[in-house]
Amino acid sequence: MTIAKDTLFDNLQPESVWSHFATLCAIPRPSLHEAALRDHLIDWARKLGIEHVVDPVGNLILRKPASPGRESRPGVVLQGHLDMVCQANAGTDHDFERDPIHAVARDGWVMAENTTLGADNGIGVALALAALEVPGLEHPPLEVLLTVNEESGMDGAHGLAPETLSGKILINLDTEEWGHFYLGCAGGLDVDVRSGTVIREDLEPGYTLHRLEVAGLRGGHSGIDIHLGRGNAIKLLTEALRGLSGRCDLKLVSMAGGTARNAIPREASAVVAVTADQAVELAAWAERQLAAWRARFAQTDPKVTLAVRPADVKDSSPLANIDRDRLLDFLDHAPNGVAGMSGHFQGVVETSDNLGIVTLDHDAFHATLLVRSLKDGATVTLADAIVDLAQEHGLEATQDGAYPGWTPNPASELLALCQRVYQERFGAPASLQVIHAGLECGLLAASHPNLDMISFGPDIRGAHAPGERVEIASVERCWTLLKAILQALAA
Repeated sequence: MTIAKDTLFDNLQPESVWSHFATLCAIPRPSLHEAALRDHLIDWARKLGIEHVVDPVGNLILRKPASPGRESRPGVVLQGHLDMVCQANAGTDHDFERDPIHAVARDGWVMAENTTLGADNGIGVALALAALEVPGLEHPPLEVLLTVNEESGMDGAHGLAPETLSGKILINLDTEEWGHFYLGCAGGLDVDVRSGTVIREDLEPGYTLHRLEVAGLRGGHSGIDIHLGRGNAIKLLTEALRGLSGRCDLKLVSMAGGTARNAIPREASAVVAVTADQAVELAAWAERQLAAWRARFAQTDPKVTLAVRPADVKDSSPLANIDRDRLLDFLDHAPNGVAGMSGHFQGVVETSDNLGIVTLDHDAFHATLLVRSLKDGATVTLADAIVDLAQEHGLEATQDGAYPGWTPNPASELLALCQRVYQERFGAPASLQVIHAGLECGLLAASHPNLDMISFGPDIRGAHAPGERVEIASVERCWTLLKAILQALAA
């Protein structure tokens, strides 16, 4: 495959890492659509004489023998995921299954202006690939595990068969804050809520149709950014609809918000009907509502917008008011955001959930919430509470896609070695941390229980949202650290 790489990356250092990342930007790789990228990497590995295996679920495993004389050292697995979260600003014409990611460099960062960049986890993948081809690096036996569909279900890690990996040490390259070694992460599960068929009525004469649109929110990663107090577009739209239904005879026709369960929703909209005399008040009401939101979110989402536009839809039959009220009441009371902070790691969220997706069309209502916790029991407790709330509102709810957390091991020999190497290279100790996000380490520990694991990565900001960016200097520091750790493990 011949690909057109963005020339932006030509002058960035380290050259090998950025060259691989340029490839990842050039080849579309949304979740469940990683095959083209995987095929390209197989061709690359074949040209370099690197062993390559694709397992039954689609994971790509690349293997390189140890440097001469280092064959007896414990094998090392470098791990990342091939897919990326696909989010674009409203009005951006970008097909994530066909179009390359366009990146720009600004103030020491590489970023995508109107889409996600895919630095999560493209930079980690690029670091691992570069380690396979860098000349003169002494290293133990190397395996690179590149999983599929991490972002929407962790299918690759779920499906990895026991004993697939021969290495005893695993370095996960999927965290996003330089200067920290991560030794634990949250587990999670999805809660899907459905209505079955909803009751609809004929729209009476004298009503006009309008579209309410909430936009301009920052969004972000539903684990890493959940504690920042950013607005959730679904929650704000629900608040507006409930408030408006208390002021006039509001008919709810449809509703949609969010596109990924693990991204804080940035946009949501609803089609409603009101009587013609009530419609003249909508613009003034929207201005007052928006002013209240801008005061509330002045620090986190100052660009939030609320627009009211005429709506032209084929099916204008609204919900019966009893269905309108129960669905909006569920969305209003559904937990969202931080449920509790860790008692062991200062400033780290222990348990949270994200109301990530909602759709209400002609046939049915559907909502998806992603629950996370550093304690697997707390994940289940919160998910059970959401199921109970849904059932109280006459809705069906199921739990799916559970994955375990990664339990910290402060006595890890790998951690001790990495701390020593970091201190030697950078003259200061690294921080030890857990992350309120779902790394694949918990699942990998389940299938390969004897792995000693650690995670680190560069500074990435705004993952899972348009404007995602990665700091150039921290990528170079990660590369320096990764090479030094591999050399220390080979000694």
